[in-house]
Amino acid sequence: MRLEKFFYANGFWFYAVVSILLSIIVWFALLKAPLMGFGAVVGSSAFFITHGFKNSAEQKEKELLSSSASDISKLLYLEVIDTTFSIDGVLGAFAFTLSLPLILIGNGLGALVVRQLTVSSIERIKKYVYLKNGAMYSVLFLGVFMILKSFGFCIPEWVSPVVTLSVVGIFFMKSVRKIRRG
Repeated sequence: MRLEKFFYANGFWFYAVVSILLSIIVWFALLKAPLMGFGAVVGSSAFFITHGFKNSAEQKEKELLSSSASDISKLLYLEVIDTTFSIDGVLGAFAFTLSLPLILIGNGLGALVVRQLTVSSIERIKKYVYLKNGAMYSVLFLGVFMILKSFGFCIPEWVSPVVTLSVVGIFFMKSVRKIRRG
């Protein structure tokens, strides 16, 4: 996709666009409900904080892998990093409801299932190169639905899961086509 290629080539623009969108959302949220605006700021702050930690952890991981530490200590360290940062990647990812307990339970179970599938079949999953993109786009659509609902738009409950499954399905099929082409 052209837009993806643009953002990969010019990653700083992603943050600029997101910052502008966040400013607009917070402005309108403050007019409607100040607590909603505050929630948007806290959520985006949490994203940028975890993103910074993740980048730092990736740098430390590279340093660790090139160091002379024992293999077992490397494995334990990487496991702690992986566990810590899988939480931020999963929160809100496949929320089909605005009920926080259901979201947390679903994300916890989803994280366990995805983690188990990843560990047990990492090579099979790697060949579906566009699946991660599909998951990220589905998160984008879910976020848009949640924002629209917060502003009072009426979106039927069935729309979110249908869009999520459709988007992931499209990218899965795109991956399958790439595999078949070689």
